[in-house]
Amino acid sequence: MARWLQLDPESRMPPFEQIKQSILAAANSGQVAVGTRLPAVRALAAHLGIATNTVARAYRELEQAGVVETKGRAGTVITAGGDDARRRVASAADEFAAVVRSAGLLESEAVAIARAALRRA
Repeated sequence: MARWLQLDPESRMPPFEQIKQSILAAANSGQVAVGTRLPAVRALAAHLGIATNTVARAYRELEQAGVVETKGRAGTVITAGGDDARRRVASAADEFAAVVRSAGLLESEAVAIARAALRRA
């Protein structure tokens, strides 16, 4: 099973989001190469000790974001979409930074606002 894919039981982040973020980070960093097959939903759920629907939700949201693709019996694989997602986030961060500068906010205030938005999402 993927050692880089672990859940933190103490985290306030829901398990499906932890799975999603782990896979996205691994895809964006190159830790998991494009074309890598992810564990089957049921196998990963059993390994992590969580409901199958939790893993399925994470995979579904990653597929909608273009980070993974489900190929029927071939399973769910990492696509090149992870790099695109990183570019979109970097672009949004640049826009956010410009708005923060023009509003005259402190960096600490901007980071607090961004964290709050991520928690609401």
